[in-house]
Amino acid sequence: MGSFGMGKYCKIDGRMDGELYREILKDEFMETLSICNLSVDDVIFQQDNDPKHTAKKTYEWFSDNNVEILDWPAQSPDLNPIEHLWNEVDRCLRQLSGNITSADDLWNKIQLVWNEIDIDFCLKLIDTMPQRVKDVLKAGGGYTKW
Repeated sequence: MGSFGMGKYCKIDGRMDGELYREILKDEFMETLSICNLSVDDVIFQQDNDPKHTAKKTYEWFSDNNVEILDWPAQSPDLNPIEHLWNEVDRCLRQLSGNITSADDLWNKIQLVWNEIDIDFCLKLIDTMPQRVKDVLKAGGGYTKW
């Protein structure tokens, strides 16, 4: 997600490791930039400190592709707007009629919901970032309303 709205997505079967993460960056992230007529100079990439995100090869991928990464504190779930995005996806899924009957049905419904997320929702999440940072600093890295 970004100020352009929702980006590309992909289905992950099984467990994601660093190699798969870099494939997703190469394919979905770079394709999202292309579709939105953006270059890596137009974005600052935000991710947390998951080991696959901080792996040496992952940092090399970002460096090789000239992608700027937002510095991320060691433990800061209060900062990550993607958590609020997933909450919105969950809320929208729950509003759909009928039950989710299988993994394939869930995937199909996630795609439906994902494609309906409004750009204004993404912008709202992004616009809260300065306040999120301020609140986390004020709380000394502790709990905030976010």
